[in-house]
Amino acid sequence: MTTDTPQQARFPWQHFVHPRFWPTWLGLGILRLLCLLPFNTQLSIGRQLGRLARHLLSSRVHIARTNIRLCFPELSPEQQKQLLQKHFEAIGMGVFETALSWWGSDNELNGRVRIEGLEHIERARETGAGILLVTGHFSMMELTGHMLGLHNKPTGALYRPMKNPLMDLLLLRARQRRLSPLLKRDETRAMTRRLRRGESIFYAYDQNYGLDHALFIPFFGIPAATITATSRFAALGKAIVIAFFPKREADGSYVINIHPPLDGFGAGNDEQDTQRLNSLLEQAILEAPEQYFWIHRRFKTRPTGESPVY
Repeated sequence: MTTDTPQQARFPWQHFVHPRFWPTWLGLGILRLLCLLPFNTQLSIGRQLGRLARHLLSSRVHIARTNIRLCFPELSPEQQKQLLQKHFEAIGMGVFETALSWWGSDNELNGRVRIEGLEHIERARETGAGILLVTGHFSMMELTGHMLGLHNKPTGALYRPMKNPLMDLLLLRARQRRLSPLLKRDETRAMTRRLRRGESIFYAYDQNYGLDHALFIPFFGIPAATITATSRFAALGKAIVIAFFPKREADGSYVINIHPPLDGFGAGNDEQDTQRLNSLLEQAILEAPEQYFWIHRRFKTRPTGESPVY
């Protein structure tokens, strides 16, 4: 269902008083209290939270370790282990980066997040064409989306509903602060219509959705099932495609790097289009490899004859 209302309805508290939601409420309450601390302290707590998660989430640790081993064979086992540790610390910090996008003021966000290349979006908007803003999954995804919506109004987004209905609704409402419309992943016709009307929509293209409308494209030298929907959206929506990638700096600030439009994208060569995106994503990852979402099963789908990697 498309969500496109400027004002949010009253929160349906009565639907979320069941005891099965109490752990979620408790966790959110603790997070809200922790967000009263200085932000650098929050990030420090986030690193500790990530270290704890590394000891508790064995399946995700296995996935991340496998991805790092496949994508960085040049690293020694000890270096791969260190990257794995830093990755989970980044995931933990991502909890507070998400909270910053929920509860932080616009002034605070503008003071912490720098956007480079915003002029590429501004020039694209002047053409009247729709803009497809494409990125990968990084630990500060919610913060990135919020900032794009703040500085490029209006910006919509594709989203994937969560299994926990309370978290799904809370995330939806938080995203609606700056992003409109919010489209479910299967609402492709609505997305195409909005692009044709000259709207901006962003989504992350880099998860494994099987081989339906996907090609095996090298990702750090490993064949990865990569969706070609970006090319299809660009063609059907007559949209300009712009890639962007976020990064957390060493001082706790953030930069969103917006690339120039990808000329000729969606002209019929899906393989070339997808390879261009993967190459840009790889370059962004190499700047801060721990901040990419290695806990996703990026190589779940394998070419015929290849063994599973996880």
